[in-house]
Amino acid sequence: MPDVLSRIVDGPIDRAELETFARTDRDGAVVAFEGVIRNHDHGDAVSALDYRAHPDAAAFLERICTEVAESTGLRIAAAHRIGRLTIGDVALVAVVAAPHRAEAFAACSRLVDEIKAGVPIWKKQQLADGETEWVGL
Repeated sequence: MPDVLSRIVDGPIDRAELETFARTDRDGAVVAFEGVIRNHDHGDAVSALDYRAHPDAAAFLERICTEVAESTGLRIAAAHRIGRLTIGDVALVAVVAAPHRAEAFAACSRLVDEIKAGVPIWKKQQLADGETEWVGL
């Protein structure tokens, strides 16, 4: 089984822990992605997000990380936050280390795309006008 670290957390994500896990002495590149809560979405002002996860979300995240690790031969680390987040908070951190930058960038991009598509985590956006909307259901 490949080396994978995956977590669903209800507090701030420890990016340094993920980077330390992913990096080995053979790696010349570490690529980290942070998904940060922004103040807008499709033209609407956003004030906060409330992330909710399916009870099996951690298993989905681990499976996706494992699949990317197996297909690339790289160490993979990812964590997704749940709960109430405000503008500037980090919701997702994905880290990939590789001997060369091109493979690290490609694997990290793929990892983030697959996490967003395959992990059952939904967000309820708190819009600045007081309305709310669910995204990803």
